[in-house]
Amino acid sequence: MKLLYWLDEWLTLPQDEQQTRLPISGGDLLGDIFVKYHFIDINKPLLFTFSPAGTNYQEHDLNDDFSPWGFQLAQKQHVNVISFQHLGISNWFRHRNLLFFLEQLAPLLTPFTQRLGYGLSRGGFAVGAFANLLKLDKVLLFHPVSTKNKALAPWDDRSSTDIAQQFDWEQDYHDLDLGNAKGYIIYDPTNRIDRGHAKRYSQLTHLRVFGMGHSTHATYLNKFGFYKQVAVDFISHQQVDIAQFRLQTKTLRFKEDYYRRLNKANAKSAHRQVLLSKAHNILIDEKAAHVQEHQAKIDIQPLIDVALKHQDEHPKDAIQLLEVAQQLAPDDPLVEHKLKQLK
Repeated sequence: MKLLYWLDEWLTLPQDEQQTRLPISGGDLLGDIFVKYHFIDINKPLLFTFSPAGTNYQEHDLNDDFSPWGFQLAQKQHVNVISFQHLGISNWFRHRNLLFFLEQLAPLLTPFTQRLGYGLSRGGFAVGAFANLLKLDKVLLFHPVSTKNKALAPWDDRSSTDIAQQFDWEQDYHDLDLGNAKGYIIYDPTNRIDRGHAKRYSQLTHLRVFGMGHSTHATYLNKFGFYKQVAVDFISHQQVDIAQFRLQTKTLRFKEDYYRRLNKANAKSAHRQVLLSKAHNILIDEKAAHVQEHQAKIDIQPLIDVALKHQDEHPKDAIQLLEVAQQLAPDDPLVEHKLKQLK
């Protein structure tokens, strides 16, 4: 636990000298958890990330270049970061070595006055469970699990809940404990289990994405940069632009593959299939209106100017440019007139 020793010595230095000792990077293995850290500036936020399910690395995957989930994103935003990567499939950040490390780490972070937490699903559970211990100020959670304690969340009947019972869900840090942390929780309210967990995060701002699901569709959303864009906004400004967020989720509905993925994820629910079909048909019309509105805002004059400039020397090229302009503005009389002349 090299970081604990380094921080203990670092805290004895005057603040200006503390800054001169940065940057510092390193990593430690804490039982079945790998932690990697990178400190660059005590005046910048310190971000904690915990890995979600599906990032199931093993100890033999670790090397000098290995980065836990969220680590590189934090580096690109030029903030301080401590990232925790679980090893193995069934791992809920319950190892005693990790708990001891966090308890020793928390009081050594006093120079970092702004502390953030970011996690998805299983990682969201860890952020919520350790938020008070680490004195987090703001958190960003995507469809987090609040606990696997069956007495506290009896409606969580996923298979992962039964598997997780190998761990002790009575000892410390088994349930969410946000302390004074504020922030955002993003989830799909049509997912019964996720909705139940989300209700337990009452002090956070709830942002709902219908059809996001929990795993299959969440991976798909990541391909559109959905998670990354929101996370960058949060890390950079410690807040999410809610208006932009809602616009982004609305834009997703115009992607045909969005519905194909949703249908696949909900193949076993006839009721859900009917709802998706109705929504898809409605939004086909909405998409057409959206495209028409967008076309009305396009300025085709530069295309016309270039076509007219080169119509004598390169008439074929001019025709192609005008045909593009006609596709963008089908009712423009000047474009139609010039095309008839050149053809």
